Amino acid sequence: MELESDTFDHLDLQLLSALEADARASFSRIAAALGVSDQTIARRYRRLCEHGGLRVIVLRDASRLGQDQWMLRIRCAPDSALAIAEALARRPDTFWIGLASGGTEVLCLTRPRTPGDHDELLLGKLPRTPNVVEIRAHQLLHRFYGGADGWIRKFAALTEDQIGALRPDGEPVPAAARLEPEDEPLLAVLERDGRATYPELQRATGRSESWVKRRLAALRASGAVYTDIEYHSETLGYPVVASLWITAAPAALHSVGEALAGHEETAWVSATAGPSNLVVTAMTRSTAGLYAYLSGPLGGLEGVQHVETTPFLRRIKQLTYPVPR
Repeated sequence: MELESDTFDHLDLQLLSALEADARASFSRIAAALGVSDQTIARRYRRLCEHGGLRVIVLRDASRLGQDQWMLRIRCAPDSALAIAEALARRPDTFWIGLASGGTEVLCLTRPRTPGDHDELLLGKLPRTPNVVEIRAHQLLHRFYGGADGWIRKFAALTEDQIGALRPDGEPVPAAARLEPEDEPLLAVLERDGRATYPELQRATGRSESWVKRRLAALRASGAVYTDIEYHSETLGYPVVASLWITAAPAALHSVGEALAGHEETAWVSATAGPSNLVVTAMTRSTAGLYAYLSGPLGGLEGVQHVETTPFLRRIKQLTYPVPR
């Protein structure tokens, strides 16, 4: 994979890769790994935020925490899909929302934290929403790629030594992934700003700075939470995003999922319940590139029986949604 951008260069790609490796790494640590100055990294970071849509947040890993995740396909009247998508985007339990099917379908990943949240959305709000024609909810069963594994790493912009230099020091031995009630104030800040400083986290939690450092390190080591970044893929030269609904023969489901996870074009791959048994987010340079992927690497996979492609007409939300004031 290659960067194709009039705005950003290879160093910017390396910085994004470094943030995928550890989005809370200090600028000095990143600078040392990339062989440039702290000031250069700070300046590039600000530019990526301003012109590339860069945001850093800490997310709960629903898969590791044993929480359900659902992909929703909501068919709407054409003049109401955008309003419904924006209303969903304001919810804290939704991600990766886009308009598809010519603007008549809303695609949405939801991670309800409690069964009540799930019931409230699927059995309460959405069915009563005017102009919702159909709701299809697909429970995610197994993640092949995504979560802490980011798409930027597929550019291979960093060496293994550089990645190793960016990994946090002093991580405790991994334990069972679980959250405690006292973690909520800590996560409330980190889910808005994944690079919030330890003094900021101390003030938000009312705990000591040493407690904050230990608890965040423990949560990350257990896999309960992970750092993630969002950005505008079009500024990197990859403006075309599509959801692929794939049916694989049951005996080939795992092998197909593993193969899809290794494709350069896939940013997210999951097994799912429903008429199709795999869902993929693909990112390409053009519609011609999407066709080449469908007819080439994907089409050549043994065990694939059917593919439905739904290109995003517009992306409404990735990981965050800054509501206009």
